[in-house]
Amino acid sequence: MPDATGLELLAAELGDATFETVYFRERATLVVDPAQIRSVLQKLRAHGFTFLASVHGVDYYPEEPRLGVIYELLDMSRVDRITVKLRVPLDAPTVESVTADWPTADHQEREVYDMFGVVFEGHPDLRRILMPEDYEGHPQRRDFPIGGEPVIFTRDERKWLEVRE
Repeated sequence: MPDATGLELLAAELGDATFETVYFRERATLVVDPAQIRSVLQKLRAHGFTFLASVHGVDYYPEEPRLGVIYELLDMSRVDRITVKLRVPLDAPTVESVTADWPTADHQEREVYDMFGVVFEGHPDLRRILMPEDYEGHPQRRDFPIGGEPVIFTRDERKWLEVRE
């Protein structure tokens, strides 16, 4: 992994695209400007991070900017890893899609969209992937109401119908 010094040099090369660097427990993390995510990932690719392992969503409720997207990149030749994070506000949760450069991001961006509501501009097929198309809300947000319909087992069906009447 890039050590703390290497991470700082990488951040200096990225310039104003980098908001913060974190090197903790031998894990390198860059916090970047959401508007520059594609260019940041392209520059990291030039440094050998050629494998986009995952794209995740995060809800930092009640903080603002509330929603986050985390990209995990690997350098397979050096067995190296770097994490790239960004945050977007709830009232404008948009990030440029990286699917054109990293095809593996296709379904992962759709999952973040479905579960958290982050819109990936330029995605070739941004639609729900886990929830029904007409589903309202984003179930992985921290303020999503917990509950729903009770599960009725066959042995309890008669009792449930009696209570409902």
